[in-house]
Amino acid sequence: MSPYGRKNAPRIVIAGAGIGGLTTALSLHAAGLDDVLIVEACPNLRAVGAGINLQPAAVRELTELGLAQALDGVAVATARLEYHHRYGGLIWSEPRGRAAGYNWPQYSVHRADLQDILLSAVRDRLGPETLVTGGRLIRYEQDRERDRDQGRPTVRAYVADRPGPLSCDLLIGADGINSAVRATMYPDEGPPLGNGICMWRGVTEGPPFLDGRTMVIIGCNARVKAVAYPVSRPGKGGRCLLNWVVESRTADGLGVDDARTADWDRAVPPEEVLAHLDGWRSEFLDLHGIIAAAPRIGRYPMIDRDPLPAWTDGRVVLLGDAAHPLYPTGSNGASQAVVDARVLAYELAHHGIDEALARYEADRRPQTTRLLDAHRRLEPDPVLRQVEALAPDGFLDIRHVLPEDRLDGIKSCTRRVTGVDATALNARSSWSVAV
Repeated sequence: MSPYGRKNAPRIVIAGAGIGGLTTALSLHAAGLDDVLIVEACPNLRAVGAGINLQPAAVRELTELGLAQALDGVAVATARLEYHHRYGGLIWSEPRGRAAGYNWPQYSVHRADLQDILLSAVRDRLGPETLVTGGRLIRYEQDRERDRDQGRPTVRAYVADRPGPLSCDLLIGADGINSAVRATMYPDEGPPLGNGICMWRGVTEGPPFLDGRTMVIIGCNARVKAVAYPVSRPGKGGRCLLNWVVESRTADGLGVDDARTADWDRAVPPEEVLAHLDGWRSEFLDLHGIIAAAPRIGRYPMIDRDPLPAWTDGRVVLLGDAAHPLYPTGSNGASQAVVDARVLAYELAHHGIDEALARYEADRRPQTTRLLDAHRRLEPDPVLRQVEALAPDGFLDIRHVLPEDRLDGIKSCTRRVTGVDATALNARSSWSVAV
């Protein structure tokens, strides 16, 4: 049972209307906590971004929020993950989602489609007034003891161009890797940290490859790596949207400023990317062609932040990328934000704010710290680098080059960067709250 009566429900402000912030609002509503306001810096929430993956742990939570049908209508249920060398040969293949024993699929989806689903659900369930756009949160303050003792809201959130602060009982910082909430909590932290890898990303309409439900990883981070997967089902003419990413350590011009600004909107010509793929070939995927045909290509650094000693400051708490930004090597950043949201709402529904925040952090911070470490090791790239060194000119059958048990190590690596295994997830009790 909730510790709050309807009249005593806390006033909650969420900074950020990304995947984490919107899922948090829906989770709080499902848990009976309806006094929620989302403050988003962007004046117009437009369709931006590229493809993302939702791991089964996140799909379970979105399913329990009643979004399964909408999600299945726009996403691709990923069936396999395959590793190939740059001459097209297969290194390793493993099932994903339901094929790997999970009760829920893994989905590949365009970020904009997922955000539209979440945004529509927030407006339908909580009302359009729940979201305020064009409101950039810049800092917070709180009078912990005096206001709390007198039953007044304890947090004041300051929004740019707003004459006075927003008062609330709880401020949730879901405002991304350059979080103003995190910066107020840790003012000396500095900018995000880059690892020297440059990334180019785009979404191109093209023919499906392999079975139309496979994610492929080609090459390795010793030199250049590419990732490609469909984010829509084939439509008219049999074509679909293909998300692709190319990563390179050999690109010039990445420095501190790139990590500081994390400029997701820097557009570049295809030739800048294609220069890193000279000599690559594949019988199943025309990677050069889909890059050349991309309507827009973004360039940005691979960045994250060091793990924090705490996510909570009084009645202020961090969530998603604001708490634990991850390299995209495990396809897990958005999924972890969804899980954060569900755990936080569950704890708030069953405990007072202070105990709920402590329980949320005790659950989620150690898990995401382990994930951050695994992502930083760029697993399973050590195996892929060995492949690169043993067969620099390509080969037909990788199993003639590396022993079977060494290749099996890739599977344990991918498990470490994606989190919970099928048996544990299938057996875990639900975080849904009866209200």
